[in-house]
Amino acid sequence: MRRQDGTAEDRAWASTTARSIESAAPWRTFRWYMGQKHYSGTYWSATVGDLVIYESRLELARLLFADFDASVRGIVAQPFLLKKVVEGKVRKHIPDYFLVTEDGPIVVDVKPRRRLDDPVVDSTFAWTRRAVEERGWRYEVWSEPPPAELENIRFLAGFRREWLFDPELLQKIRGADLDGVPLGEAAGCLPGHEEEHVRAAIHHLLWKHELCVDLTSPLESSTLVGRLA
Repeated sequence: MRRQDGTAEDRAWASTTARSIESAAPWRTFRWYMGQKHYSGTYWSATVGDLVIYESRLELARLLFADFDASVRGIVAQPFLLKKVVEGKVRKHIPDYFLVTEDGPIVVDVKPRRRLDDPVVDSTFAWTRRAVEERGWRYEVWSEPPPAELENIRFLAGFRREWLFDPELLQKIRGADLDGVPLGEAAGCLPGHEEEHVRAAIHHLLWKHELCVDLTSPLESSTLVGRLA
């Protein structure tokens, strides 16, 4: 693992704790250069309150889903370099994300679905899965999500910064009866307040899971708002 001061630390996999990985810095960082094929960047995560790196649009998509997931408590990109002897040869792999969740750690590799049949990719993910699951942790290979769900979560992510919203307005919306109200009409639930402010605050509460909508279809004015039980 790489510590926050940039120093590398070599540990036995069996004794490496989730807490130590949670505080790790990315093992490698991305580079920008003319003509590069990957879309790299940083994303401000509401979950960790800091920037998290990604190396492709698909990794950014997984990052959005993790940030939106209420069960996720921590996100680490490029969390460690895993080395393992497989069939007499030393293999190395850097997973894309390490997620700290209410149900335990998840090690995530992100790969386009079209590349999953590549023998090298398949072999790498197979031995990585065995190593992760031996620890009692979950291993996930993540590919393209449903387009509508991704677009909806990407849209709601624009409202993730809580400090931009008036706490008093948020509290009033929490007290309003919005269950079953179409999304296009919900912004009119507080007479005397500008609808654009109320609408943005509703989107923030959707991001926070205090309100809910069906994210499997494109969000429209007729989409019904609900409350989580």
